[in-house]
Amino acid sequence: MGTRGPPYEGPYEHYRDRLSIEEKLARQKEIDDWLPITSARKAKWWYSAVHNITAMVGAGVLSLPYAMSELGWGPGVAVLVLSWIITLYTLWQMVQMHEMVPGRRFDRYHELGQFVFGEKLGLYIVVPQQLVVEVGVNIVYMVTGGKSLKKFHDTVRSGCGELKATSCKELNTVSCKGMKTTYFIMIFASVHFVLSHLPNFNSISGVSLAAAVMSLSYSTIAWGASVDKGVQKDVQYSYRSSTTAGKVFDFFSALGNVAFAYAGHNVVLEIQATIPSTPEKPSKGPMWRGVIIAYIVVAFCYFPVALIGYRMFGKSVCEDILITLEKPKWLVAMANMFVVIHFIGGYQIYAMPVFDMIETVLVKKLHFKPSRMLRFVARTAYVASLHNVARNLQAEEV
Repeated sequence: MGTRGPPYEGPYEHYRDRLSIEEKLARQKEIDDWLPITSARKAKWWYSAVHNITAMVGAGVLSLPYAMSELGWGPGVAVLVLSWIITLYTLWQMVQMHEMVPGRRFDRYHELGQFVFGEKLGLYIVVPQQLVVEVGVNIVYMVTGGKSLKKFHDTVRSGCGELKATSCKELNTVSCKGMKTTYFIMIFASVHFVLSHLPNFNSISGVSLAAAVMSLSYSTIAWGASVDKGVQKDVQYSYRSSTTAGKVFDFFSALGNVAFAYAGHNVVLEIQATIPSTPEKPSKGPMWRGVIIAYIVVAFCYFPVALIGYRMFGKSVCEDILITLEKPKWLVAMANMFVVIHFIGGYQIYAMPVFDMIETVLVKKLHFKPSRMLRFVARTAYVASLHNVARNLQAEEV
């Protein structure tokens, strides 16, 4: 008996296979055109600048004078300068890696991780870490945004200016009787129930621009008001702690504050994904141009606040320099409102990659059809859950 040959595949079978491939490609294109990271590749270089400024310059800049008081002049200046150089270099590496494979773009961090570690292991290594950072930042922004909103309220409210305090701890806890901080967190969260439904990075560019301007504004207020106050009487620049163990702890605490101030790397690939790219004009050109502008702004924000704040107040400076300033009330109130506006934009920048992950799972793994209703439900649930976490954290703190 002879062996059976392979089954005959006529023209219909080839047509069916080709149609199946075309359907899959069409389906993939429909999904890519809907997901927030890949839906619009029309961003200009200045989109990169404002998004990176919003992601990098946070309220951590206001704690840099305190970090300087823990480090001292020599180590403090060295850490600030080295951090600026190192983070700029690592950011350059990220920009280059976006298109390091010809004909392919790594639009998301997990795609880069999958290329390096494999399809499954890359997801397991990258996604949990990215979620911890981005969801964690969103929670911190929601709590701190609510607190800053309350500080603004307490500063402008009649009668609150007469409250007296003699230490940073007392200044930080002084507040008028009235609405709890959890209510201000709810007010802050209510803004995101609206803004979170903007579909992609390009659609939040206006919000991001406002946040970038605000970050530069409250940083300028911080160092400008410090200059106006002048060097305080009996200012001291010695270390905060007198013991060796205390000095070591303060040193690492200061390094943590500086590291927190230089944030933003975990959204770089997603921001670059919005910029158009061709072999003749790759996206790394306009992206790097935007990064340079962003880091110039970072230098204008960070170095004056850190150096002038420490010069004027020495080791008596509070963890938040706005608390140290106290007056003029209207200027401190304005700075706190600028912080709130910046947090609104920063929250959206860090939330967009998370939205992309959630919506990718819904349409690719659970096979939901891309729609506005699906996006509305998913993003509303995300904001609501984070608001609940932030409110509970603040309740426990109280």
